[in-house]
Order: sequence, then structure tokens, then C-alpha cells
Amino acid sequence: MKKIVILISGGGSNMAAIVRAAERDNWAGLPGAQVAAVISNRADAGGLAFARAQRIAAEVVDHKAFASREDFDAALAERIDSFQPALVVLAGFMRILTPGFVARYQGRLLNIHPSLLPAFPGLHTHRRAIEAGCRFAGATVHQVTAELDYGPILEQAVVPVLPGDTEATLAARVLTQEHLIYPQAIARLLPSL
Repeated sequence: MKKIVILISGGGSNMAAIVRAAERDNWAGLPGAQVAAVISNRADAGGLAFARAQRIAAEVVDHKAFASREDFDAALAERIDSFQPALVVLAGFMRILTPGFVARYQGRLLNIHPSLLPAFPGLHTHRRAIEAGCRFAGATVHQVTAELDYGPILEQAVVPVLPGDTEATLAARVLTQEHLIYPQAIARLLPSL
């Protein structure tokens, strides 16, 4: 059984979409995968309650309890490794990971970013797309590398930027696509792990 560990910091809507897709599409069948754990860096992350309701291990490794990013990443990796995952999935995990952490999970660490990478890495992607006059925006699933919001692209979805769009309306439109493409990218990658 190929285990997946999902890292979150907030409400976990992408995590929930992945969990629902795993159930709906029977990932426990071929190629034999399951979401084994959800780990958050914040005890108040709403997605933890969803994970617990689904009977998925839900844990917290609070980044504030550590003196450095390296110390936090080491503790986080220890918790992740206890589940022996084939894949580690960042789903709204709002921490920049150290190069050592990224190297530890090279080829098995995924992220979703709310832009059509390589455009608009970092924060405030929707505002930046609107301000730049983009006619299209979207989301990208990619393998994580040491460079922020960079790495091999696995899946993208495109949405129009409509007249009168605000950050909130564009974000909502992009999020609906994130919920579709993240599970698709994981399902496509699983057989090769």
C-alpha cells in the first residue's frame, strides 16, 4: 500500500478534495494508495477536524516551538517518516521548506500553486494577475524543488480573468480547478512511485 502524507496550514480544502478523490476512485485498489496522515504546522488548522472525521491520522508539528527552520523541518520529517509515505503532498502548507527537507523527499514532494507557473510565484497571485491585465489565470501542480514555486509541472488548469474580477472572485474560480487537478496529478503519479 502506497501511503500519502498531506501537509496543511489551514482549512484543507485541497486535502479534502484529495481524500474524497481517493475514496471515490478507490486508490486503495490499484495502484494501492491511501492518505495515511494529515500534518499541520498549526493546531487551529480547520482541515485537521476533517481528517479526523475521515479516520485519518491528524497531527500537529507547531513551527513556533522550534528555534530554526532546520529544527522544525527535522521534526516534521521525523513525523512524516513515521508513516513511511511514498508521497508527501503540500496542500496549503504555508511554510518555506529548507533545501535539506526538499532533497529528502525529492521526486515525491508535490505542491499546488494558484497561478500558471512560471508566472506569479510567491504570494498574492490573484491580485498580481489582475493588476498585470492577464486574460487568464489558473493553478499548477508541480514537484517541489529548493527554488520556491518551481519544479517540474505535472498539471495545470486555466480559468478566465473576467471583467470586474476581484482577488476573491478569481481565487474562488481557481480553487474549484485546484480541487480537480491536484487529485488527478496524484493519481497519475502514483503508479510510478
